Amino acid sequence: MDLTVGPNQFFWKADAWAQLYETLAAEPVDRVVLGELVCSKRAPFYQARIPEAIETLLAAGKEVALTSLALVTLKRERKMTAELAEMGVAVEVNDLTALAHLPEGAPFWVGPLVNVYNEGTLAWLAARGARRVCLPPELTLDSVRVLTAAARDLGVAIEVWGHGRVPLAISGRCYHARLHGRTKDNCQFACEDDPDGLDVRTMDDQPFLAMNGVQTLSHTHASAAHQYGALVEAGVTALRLSPQTGDFAALCRAWRARIDGALDGAGLAAKLEAQAPGVRLSDGFLTGARGVDWSGGRPAA
Repeated sequence: MDLTVGPNQFFWKADAWAQLYETLAAEPVDRVVLGELVCSKRAPFYQARIPEAIETLLAAGKEVALTSLALVTLKRERKMTAELAEMGVAVEVNDLTALAHLPEGAPFWVGPLVNVYNEGTLAWLAARGARRVCLPPELTLDSVRVLTAAARDLGVAIEVWGHGRVPLAISGRCYHARLHGRTKDNCQFACEDDPDGLDVRTMDDQPFLAMNGVQTLSHTHASAAHQYGALVEAGVTALRLSPQTGDFAALCRAWRARIDGALDGAGLAAKLEAQAPGVRLSDGFLTGARGVDWSGGRPAA
């Protein structure tokens, strides 16, 4: 089983952004996806550092890809998407409009925001050039098994969400801007104040979701800690870890220990919870229960 670090979903200061990839170069992860996934207004703050980050990761032996935006609506965003293919590394598609900017037959990766829910969609993407697909986090283990079997015949590697707040939706409106009484065009980058997303609670003061600019995320951090064995048996080739603040490198090492057999599911879960006190874990999507549920180590269905 490999470890893939997905694109940072949040808006971090440029130095923190660059430090993440400098650190990951020395960590036991196999591939890294970087670039701007959520909001094109964030990209100029660190865009000039992307080539150096790519060079550092490649020199460390990592596979590298650049993500497309999750929602392309503006001319400058189309230009940004078209330029991805010129960077000399793989492109991860998180909006199918990005395919129009890739050379015919060029291999690409597919991110978890593309709705790969059935074998037909998977086969179409493979025929178009997909070589790696991270399945949407809301799929059950049964669905993962079906799609992994189909992918094996198509020569496509399958990833599953391993850890992090689940990306649920992208909007044309900016929740952070609205919260502060601003327009999207004059947001003043309010999302920078919440580098792991801003918790959203119900009218009854119950934890519900998290917001991240134009993005809606799960309140819980989905974790496959207790479902790892079932995913291996299903033929999944990689787990995806989503960057977060705190000691993300230690999180990556803990997951590597799980893969290497040095930790069991309970041990990994304990480490994850200790690294981020107050964070709630969940695996309900995989088990087929409510997405917010946490199995607590019950055997996979």
